[in-house]
Amino acid sequence: MFPVVVETISSSNNERVRRVQALLRSTRRRLREGLCVAEGLRLAGEALTSGLPLTWAFFTAEFAADPRGAAWVAALAERQIPSWEVTPSVMAALSATETPQGIVVVLPIPNLPPRTGLALLLDGIRDPGNLGTILRAAWAAGVGQVVTLPGCVDFTGPKVLRAGMGAHFHVPVRRAGWEQVRQTLEGPVWLAEADPTATPYAQVDWPAAGGLIIGGEAEGAGDEARALAGAHRVTIPMAEGVESLNAALSAAVLLFEAARQRAVRAP
Repeated sequence: MFPVVVETISSSNNERVRRVQALLRSTRRRLREGLCVAEGLRLAGEALTSGLPLTWAFFTAEFAADPRGAAWVAALAERQIPSWEVTPSVMAALSATETPQGIVVVLPIPNLPPRTGLALLLDGIRDPGNLGTILRAAWAAGVGQVVTLPGCVDFTGPKVLRAGMGAHFHVPVRRAGWEQVRQTLEGPVWLAEADPTATPYAQVDWPAAGGLIIGGEAEGAGDEARALAGAHRVTIPMAEGVESLNAALSAAVLLFEAARQRAVRAP
């Protein structure tokens, strides 16, 4: 069995520490190496329990001394994951948050195969917190896959991972261009809009739908999205005086209506 701790790292100039820092900062680096970084007991724990392979793990002595942390360290040993104990200053260098929880893991970017069911297409979602929340809603609602189209923030970034709270490890997420979507997606694609002339979401036959497009809050969906959806436009009726919901809330409302309809029709 691989030892729990390979060595103790006390300098932020350590080669592995610098490599993790580069992964946190650079989308290009993450894509080139095919790796992402998850930190914190909740997110790193979700990565471990999901069964995905972990590449490295870093933890502090304080984390390992806590009962929950000790169980985590034992799980790392059982899985034979190369692990390093680090000082608090090194943990701060490995973290993208102001208050590190004492555990950071590096793992391959999840590449789960698409499942049958509604595809969620994201167009121009640029806020990391919004994207992560959307992925969490997609996980909870049982979406078949999520596709991020050109103009979206990188879904492997640390802020997106934190907001997703483990969704990345359970929901198939991929990047694609509009042409690829047109060639592979079957069934009508609905475009969410804050337009009272669009079809109210409860009147859409969601089990028959192939996809749902959610556009960014600032500019909305682009021309490619509108061309793909055609006349299939859906809206969420709201009380007078409310202009719109943000992208994450809109996605959650629509995805859970689709899930409700699937449950009603299930044999």
